[in-house]
Amino acid sequence: LNSLFMLLIIFFSGVQAEGKHNSVRLLNGSSLCSGILEVRSNQSNQQWSSVCEADFDQQDAEVVCRELGCGTPVFFQGALFGEVEAPMWTKEFQCAGDESGLLDCKSSDSVGNTCSPGRAVGLICSESGDIRLVGGDNRCEGTLEMKLEEWRPVNVKDGTLKTADVFCQLLDCGSVVSVGQTMKTSDKPVWRIMSHCVEVQSPLRECMIPGSSSSVFNLIYSVRLLSGSSLCSGILEVRSNQSNQQWSSVCEADFDQQDAEVVCRELGCGTPVFFQGVLFGEVEAPMWTKEFQCAGDESGLLDCKSSDSVGNTCSPGRAVGLICSAPVRLVGEASRCAGTLELKHLEDWRPVEASQWTLKAASVFCEHLDCGSAISLQRREWWSGRPLWSVNPHCFQRESDARACVTATQSSFMLYLTCSGKLTSVIYGIYDIIRDG
Repeated sequence: LNSLFMLLIIFFSGVQAEGKHNSVRLLNGSSLCSGILEVRSNQSNQQWSSVCEADFDQQDAEVVCRELGCGTPVFFQGALFGEVEAPMWTKEFQCAGDESGLLDCKSSDSVGNTCSPGRAVGLICSESGDIRLVGGDNRCEGTLEMKLEEWRPVNVKDGTLKTADVFCQLLDCGSVVSVGQTMKTSDKPVWRIMSHCVEVQSPLRECMIPGSSSSVFNLIYSVRLLSGSSLCSGILEVRSNQSNQQWSSVCEADFDQQDAEVVCRELGCGTPVFFQGVLFGEVEAPMWTKEFQCAGDESGLLDCKSSDSVGNTCSPGRAVGLICSAPVRLVGEASRCAGTLELKHLEDWRPVEASQWTLKAASVFCEHLDCGSAISLQRREWWSGRPLWSVNPHCFQRESDARACVTATQSSFMLYLTCSGKLTSVIYGIYDIIRDG
């Protein structure tokens, strides 16, 4: 099946990338282009070895990033992703920077054979600058395009969700959710690539095949929350992966706790706090015609079993509203409303980088935490060398999915935030009124 991809963000962890000759890989990073560097020779001994920080430099990093199909090196350092158990590589690499693979570089006996596991080099490459998503609501949704001589849509021969996951990870956008087949709508030529080649982490340029196609795949967002006070609250709407891309509300009677757990997790939020009809007012969207029957451990709402709904006449006022806990926290102080701001992304809690935030913009975090408004904002030094989460303030305030606003970055300053204190929101006030009758 030939396919053109529209992609979506979901959490993932433990990813790794390997070079085209399976001689280098990055482990334990947050994307395919970051992690602890390990090397394996092409001789009979196939044991993986870590590389000592002292035996690795900028030119070596350029070769590795290129070999893995990533962009340019962003940062490398010992202990960047923790200690390792693998033995140390016994050669010092001496790359010129233009080699096609790390094992093509010259090398000499290492002077650091006693290098401790804590100095195993970790590497962060920029995500590939040769692919992008266009036409979606944010950087992690839309039509996949690739740049060779020019930007063109991508057609993947026999493409699957596994293939699409590779693109999502290259873009630091997690995994794919749903697939729908459509026809190509423009006369613009496409780049055709082989799915198996992509799935084994070969450089995209080596996966090209001749020909053209008019059949395309769409991978899209399938759930969203609207009209809430935060990114993790609002009226639930669902969009199927079929040709009809209309959003539909879900009737309260067709939704339960397990369904709510799946939705909150799919949106990158915490656990469900509360859900009920009329929680966020009436809606104009049509009602979803199926009753969800989730077990609670599915990766997406559309992965759940369903049956014909008995609530097809459900009134707009019974459209379910959902409040999930927010994936942010303040740590390091006695009060939960002050401290270093941390955000959970890709299953990893990290501090938020400070440079883009103003006091007014940072109030959105206080609101998420039910802590009133921001009264103090500081930039504090970050010593570990581990990447921080960079959060785009404008995106974070307007998007229905926080994950589309977050990327890893190397910075020396993290955000320290003090909020005014607990301030019961309108949403929780509504909950109290309903609970108390």
